[in-house]
Amino acid sequence: MMSRLFSCMGNFVRRWQVTEMDNHKILEKIEQADMVLVGLGEDFDGDVFLRQDARYLSGCEKLKEAGLHWLKPAWNEFCVEKSGDTSLNLALERLGEILQGKNHFLVGVSTNRRIGDLGRAVMPCGSWQKKQCAAGGCGGGLSEVTEQDRAALWRFFGELYEGRLPEEHPLPGTCPACGAALVLNNVYAKEYDESGYLEQWSLYRKWLQGTLNHRLLVLELGVGMRFPSVVRWPFEKVAFFNQKAYFCRVHEKLYQLTKELSEKGCGISKNAIDWLVEL
Repeated sequence: MMSRLFSCMGNFVRRWQVTEMDNHKILEKIEQADMVLVGLGEDFDGDVFLRQDARYLSGCEKLKEAGLHWLKPAWNEFCVEKSGDTSLNLALERLGEILQGKNHFLVGVSTNRRIGDLGRAVMPCGSWQKKQCAAGGCGGGLSEVTEQDRAALWRFFGELYEGRLPEEHPLPGTCPACGAALVLNNVYAKEYDESGYLEQWSLYRKWLQGTLNHRLLVLELGVGMRFPSVVRWPFEKVAFFNQKAYFCRVHEKLYQLTKELSEKGCGISKNAIDWLVEL
């Protein structure tokens, strides 16, 4: 993985100093595109600014030590609410405005549940909207997180935010098939049940097949190297083979483009959330 990264960075890349004119050009590319493929990365989990909150970091450590790391997507949302920072929600709202009326598909390696509200989307890493059996493959299936579940989670997080890890299990109820405890359905679960996103993934693959020979805008936002085989590398491949594609990658550090894409795209060195808010 890392050898691929260093190889790409060694090729010719173009870094943009973002100006109002540059943003206008990207908006024009989106407007002119027949189809828009959007990748949303880890930056949209909220970790970037939450790392400045000692209580958030302490809670993350406590959850991991207790084997409750599957709570992280919900814990992130709770802490974003506590922080009062609205930039993440504003960025997603702005993205929704930009994509309004466009034939688009979003692929998120973020676990931010709000990505699913932006239209046609697939989230292979899950979020905290569904729950599963902690044992994984017992056949218990998935179920929706209810308002009762959310209230229990927020009570749990309220104590965690104050430095206390509650003894009770944060999700009420048990698996209907085997009676085991329930966990949130996301990639942090020890036995992640991936069935929750497979139907959407199939739709995404079919949609992707229809992009060839169409004017395609590939927009990759805040995507790091956590799951490069889901967004970064496949997006590069799609843009490379589509002669009518334009590729835009926005990331504070990993904004580089491969030599093959440098003439049909741009790499913007900026936090993707800030960039969207300003766009």
